[in-house]
Amino acid sequence: MNQNKLEQLQVLLQEMVDTKFISGVSCMVLQNGKEQCYYEAGLRDMANNLPITRDTIFRMYSMTKPITSTAIMILLEEGKIDLLDPVSKFLPGFSSQYVMINGMPVPVTKPVTIQNLLNMTSGLVYMGEGNPTEVRTQALFEEIKAKLLSEKPFTTLEIANRLGEIPLAFFPGEKWQYGASADILGAIVEVVSGMRFGEFLSERIFKPLGMKDTGFYVPAEKQNRLAKVYQAVKNDLEEYHISHLGIQNKMELAPAFESGGAGLVSTIDDYARFAQMLLNNGTLDGITILAPKTVEFMTSAHLTPKQQEYVNQWESLPGYTYANLLRIMKDPEAAVSISSKGEYGWDGWLGSYFMNDPKHNLTFLIMHQKIDSGTTSYTRKMRNVLFSALDA
Repeated sequence: MNQNKLEQLQVLLQEMVDTKFISGVSCMVLQNGKEQCYYEAGLRDMANNLPITRDTIFRMYSMTKPITSTAIMILLEEGKIDLLDPVSKFLPGFSSQYVMINGMPVPVTKPVTIQNLLNMTSGLVYMGEGNPTEVRTQALFEEIKAKLLSEKPFTTLEIANRLGEIPLAFFPGEKWQYGASADILGAIVEVVSGMRFGEFLSERIFKPLGMKDTGFYVPAEKQNRLAKVYQAVKNDLEEYHISHLGIQNKMELAPAFESGGAGLVSTIDDYARFAQMLLNNGTLDGITILAPKTVEFMTSAHLTPKQQEYVNQWESLPGYTYANLLRIMKDPEAAVSISSKGEYGWDGWLGSYFMNDPKHNLTFLIMHQKIDSGTTSYTRKMRNVLFSALDA
């Protein structure tokens, strides 16, 4: 790679900090299994003047989802689940699903399946005010937040079953809409494996890959490495303290709800281990997590043309399809940043971002912590710099 061009990434990171777009940020590029660059700028904690460091711990939010997908793929290749299994087989809350039409409940003709969850075609959504499903989902997450630090917080299974009792926003498979599907998948892993979701991830993914700082909370001895969360206020930043989507802001207690959609913390090096495992067709340093054909299936799936129309409406997703909790590039000519066919990854609500490009044997990671900043203009600028630095 052209190292001179890669140095422009550091310039962009510093610009992000200098303009108070974010408090601190890091990024990493790996190609052919070798680190090409690591850059950092700014602070993980503005009040205490603590810098972003390589071992800074970040809340992954939706970058949890690819790890949840990997857990499901492990069960899939072991023959313990079928993609067409109805969710009600594992979670009784999904036994009587319906869609509200003109104020009336209409029972589904086909049940929500594991594949619907993986592809976000389930009819489960995130909270909002647009329809009864969003309103009910918001009420549930407010209830989850209210009990988060109580003596009896909701568990992963309880939340999944409660979500199953909410009317679907549409009939399963009819549309694509981003939502709480991955949280249900975490609960299915618990039922099928007989282990808590976090325990399964630790035993089957994190420990084998040496991801020592990845989990659903940050122990006391590591709390000083956890980056603070910020939000934009006029031309400045202020710390954000709200526990969003049922995830503790301080991440200091082992949670009852281990969110498959948003709950993990990690470091840039830990997540690079996970990303490299996928890029190496399921194996890293002699440790096999998934078979090559499983990774191929996971990273090359797609939606139906009708479902795809809804993905195309996302500003940052032209050219991508969505499947198995990943964005997957199908049409680079339609993209809004330089890209390769077959690249895949996802991002998180606070600005974590990952991409694997099998064509160039390339991994790219960004880490920062500001609300509502998954894929930004700076993300696209950095992608453009990265691809321009490739030798061919």
